[in-house]
Amino acid sequence: MDTREALVALNMVEHVGPVRLRQLLEHFGEAPSILSASKSRLLRVNGIGEETAAAITNWESTVDLGGELNRIADSGCRLLIQSDGEYPALLRQIYDPPIVLYIKGFLTTKDKNSVALVGSRMTTNYGTETARKLGYQLAYLGVTVVSGGARGIDTAAHQGALSAKGRTVCILGTGINLITPPENAELFERIGANGALLTQFPFNRQPDKQSFPIRNRIVAGMTLGTVVVEANLTSGALITANFATEYGRQVFAVPGRIDSPRSKGCHELIKKGAKLCEGAEDILSEFEYLFPASNRPPSTDETAGLPALELSDQEQKICAVLEANEESGIDEVIRRSGLASSTVSAALLSLEMKRLVKQLPGKRFVRSR
Repeated sequence: MDTREALVALNMVEHVGPVRLRQLLEHFGEAPSILSASKSRLLRVNGIGEETAAAITNWESTVDLGGELNRIADSGCRLLIQSDGEYPALLRQIYDPPIVLYIKGFLTTKDKNSVALVGSRMTTNYGTETARKLGYQLAYLGVTVVSGGARGIDTAAHQGALSAKGRTVCILGTGINLITPPENAELFERIGANGALLTQFPFNRQPDKQSFPIRNRIVAGMTLGTVVVEANLTSGALITANFATEYGRQVFAVPGRIDSPRSKGCHELIKKGAKLCEGAEDILSEFEYLFPASNRPPSTDETAGLPALELSDQEQKICAVLEANEESGIDEVIRRSGLASSTVSAALLSLEMKRLVKQLPGKRFVRSR
């Protein structure tokens, strides 16, 4: 048995989680040695009690390792362990990273620049449209959008990112072969083709009240920050925000109507110090280092010329219709460019981050140079 197979088995053993596995590895050195250890040796490990030691000792009677390995091979999914380069670097930094990750699709180095968009399953039209818009704008700018694939805000966030032809990652609270909710089957296929589906759960694991908080810690752990778009005071999205705070990541909250119960959770987060988010620019202002130095004006001690900026076709069109000394409203930019309003909004935001366009009060824009 190799290390990868042993970790698959340990991930399926009751009472063995990431923290206990770390303690076991510190004692035994490698995963296969844990599975072959006697109960008396297991009990010598700090934090390992009778119940856990018995579960590990009897693992072959409770875990169908051969069947699980066959299911992985037959389904076309892959397995990531923490020593793999594709395993999310930010997730590896938390104190309880998943033992293994089942993955459909692929992760890239660009996914280190990722932001979570989460919220309630029961949403208002305002919440859904805001999540879709933020997902579109972030993905258009090259930020990977991470969410949980649930109804409501999660679904809208994934849809927005896909509409921008950007990357999005869905963290499942089930086995990777299950589709929850069932109406998102087509969406999950698109995510797998344009990003990744991830879960720490073995095949056929059904969702329950424990699985979603476990899922939420991955959402928070693999991202630079978490944006709560719409949530009531009991929403699981607040659990994700709490994990983000615990891991030292930035938390954002979108405000809503003061009389809407579905925004009470967001307002509570803002009261506790979350950054108020009115648009993608509020998120990206916290992560300016995501944009290369060539996107910024030279400082006083820089003498060499900066490389030419790379602009998309849409950005070039918008630059062509904006004047250096003449303000233009967003409706005017849309009319002159002939582009869709969502495309114009995302492109203007990108041009702002590249320091080529300034936004003035009243949603008016002017070219910087």
